[in-house]
Amino acid sequence: MHISEGENCPGAVFLNYTNPMAMLCRAVQGAYPHMLTSGLCHSVQGTAQMLAGWIGAKADEITYTCAGINHQAFYTRFLWNGEDAYPLIRKAVTEQPEVYNEEIVRNEMFLALGYYPTESSGHNSEYNAWFRKRPDLIQKYCTTGTGWNPGLYAYILGEYREKETSWKREIQEWLEQAPELTRGEEYAAYIFNAILGDGTMFKFNGNVRNFGLVDNLPYGCCVEVPVLASRHGLEPIRVGALPPQLALLSGTSAQIEEMAVAGSLAGDREMIYRAICYDPLTSAVLSLGEIRAMVDDLFRVNEAWLPQFAGR
Repeated sequence: MHISEGENCPGAVFLNYTNPMAMLCRAVQGAYPHMLTSGLCHSVQGTAQMLAGWIGAKADEITYTCAGINHQAFYTRFLWNGEDAYPLIRKAVTEQPEVYNEEIVRNEMFLALGYYPTESSGHNSEYNAWFRKRPDLIQKYCTTGTGWNPGLYAYILGEYREKETSWKREIQEWLEQAPELTRGEEYAAYIFNAILGDGTMFKFNGNVRNFGLVDNLPYGCCVEVPVLASRHGLEPIRVGALPPQLALLSGTSAQIEEMAVAGSLAGDREMIYRAICYDPLTSAVLSLGEIRAMVDDLFRVNEAWLPQFAGR
């Protein structure tokens, strides 16, 4: 919140790449509603490219509509040269073992829910009650996938530890290289150019508050929807209602995030505990008493970074 106060640069365009994406964006956008701000995640464009590759399409031949919340967004339309590509995706998932094995959790969700989710299998396995509540399920769905982050325990921590002794040297080497000025695939440069540069409009999926954008997700929560960047600023695009099975999944997490943000800003430990009580995976494996003990442990070990909860 201190970073986003904007005292030194009140006209800035504030773009967040940091997790927990939805909760950070919701807190900042609630406190500073007039700031030009959005949250950016790699998963929407990254998954679109992956699906295009599965069906033999070029990325520039694909168009889509994607909506939900961060890490629980779905392609409600996925078109190849204007034609529905979902039958081809389903065929690839069900008939090509190498495709199914690349994203086991996500492919199971697609086959059950009818729409493809944007986030990796590992992350998705944490956000629902279907894949991690028993050791045998973890073994079956979360250990053998061949894609990035299949769901192995502490997968990201393992990646960080591999860099533990080399990251400083690698950063120094990177800083000593001549800068690469060719624009890449990240959204930020295109957004800045649309608003502050030559005005070329750019549409992307961003994290903004839900003021009439997704009918069946909580009003005011943080949603991930198409956004148009231009000299007019950031203009979110209404997508209407999600299919009910998607709204139920994303809506549960959205309400938990609303409680977590409110509890964090108010320093309300009890609200944090109650939010965690409804987390789908947590509630699938722990009792209320066990959740209470876990939350108390988490507050204790993170006390130095949570001053708003001191003495409460």
